[in-house]
Amino acid sequence: MHPELDTGPMEVIGRVNRCAALLQQAEDAPLHRAGLSRAEFDLLGALRRTGHELTPGELARETFSSGAAVTKRVKQLTERGLVERRGDTRDRRVAHVRLTEAGRALVDGILPEQLAYEKAVLSALDDDRQGELSGLLGELLSRLEGHMQGLRP
Repeated sequence: MHPELDTGPMEVIGRVNRCAALLQQAEDAPLHRAGLSRAEFDLLGALRRTGHELTPGELARETFSSGAAVTKRVKQLTERGLVERRGDTRDRRVAHVRLTEAGRALVDGILPEQLAYEKAVLSALDDDRQGELSGLLGELLSRLEGHMQGLRP
């Protein structure tokens, strides 16, 4: 059709997108069985990692998410009893989010199983190749985050 065009970039983007789609569809993933999305688990994990309350803005930075997405996830996770939200005593516009005991138990219980699942998913690549892939994807991600405007034709 257009033999003069280099389709290499389309192959890379297509494979990244296909990998993401397959990972999200995985029926046996521990997160799926727990009724959590990756984004919800990332939010819970950020709270568990820091060990203290975070504002929605801090959660957005920790999880590389938009403020609107964090607000939606916090609402859903609050309804499930996994996080609690409290207002700031000095500034009513600020909220603080923390894990409940149920949220902490869920994260602590699912993390080993999720890590084992992810290790199995990546087992086709040895440790060096996994490190190389992680580095390359990290470079791409840092290039894309906040810079998509400059990449548009």
